[in-house]
This record gives sequence, C-alpha cells and structure tokens, in this order.
Amino acid sequence: MTFQAYLDNIRKQTGVTPDEFIKLATAKGFTNAGTKATQITDWLKADYQLGHGHAMAIVKLLKDRAGLT
Repeated sequence: MTFQAYLDNIRKQTGVTPDEFIKLATAKGFTNAGTKATQITDWLKADYQLGHGHAMAIVKLLKDRAGLT
C-alpha cells in the first residue's frame, strides 16, 4: 500500500484531511520539538479509532510536512 493510499483510507475513515490533521496536531502542540510518536498515536487511536499503521502514517505526515522532529 502506498503512503497516499494510507492517507486516502484515513480520510475515508475519519472525514479528516491530511491538512486538517496537521492543523489539529499543531493546535495540540504535537508538532513541537520533543513530541514522541506515542503521544500522537495515542491521540489518533483514542479520538479517531485509527489503527497503529494508520496512526503512524499521520506521524510521518507530520514529520514530512509540519516540521515534527
């Protein structure tokens, strides 16, 4: 499965676009230096019922496009 396919499936499942996830994560402080992937995946699993693989795709998105380090 391609990365884009993961993002497409996440959007279908949650109704939230990748850009919206970036905004939501930024508002929660999850794009700040030192944020651990576990913090983000726990949030995504609890609030959006994402599985681990899909949650990690959002972590990658945040690393690639929102400056998460």
